Amino acid sequence: MALAVLHQLREIGVRIALDDFGTGFSSLSYLQRFPFDKIKIDRSFIKDLCAGGSSSIVQAVVTIADARNMVTTAEGVETKQQLELLRTLGCTQIQGWLFSAARPAWEIRPMLGGRQVHSTMG
Repeated sequence: MALAVLHQLREIGVRIALDDFGTGFSSLSYLQRFPFDKIKIDRSFIKDLCAGGSSSIVQAVVTIADARNMVTTAEGVETKQQLELLRTLGCTQIQGWLFSAARPAWEIRPMLGGRQVHSTMG
């Protein structure tokens, strides 16, 4: 049932993200069965990235996502070193405290210099 609904949503243009990939109940089989457009890599992998503990895992996720035409977003980026390594690994989007704390929607437009803000997947 859920799979059919996700496919119907995708058919009408809704983009679908798998959040916190690598934790909880997420598994590689989800990437094969569900119509995801984006994988959000959980911050727990980013935290240990520069210590070498998880760089191979992040690289594997990025490679799989790229092969399936999915965007990858690294959550919880706090240092320039993490940012540079994620760029090297090919991660396509980055979010975290390095750029800004979480903000309410009404604060975003001034942060972007008044440019029009289009809603996208988080």
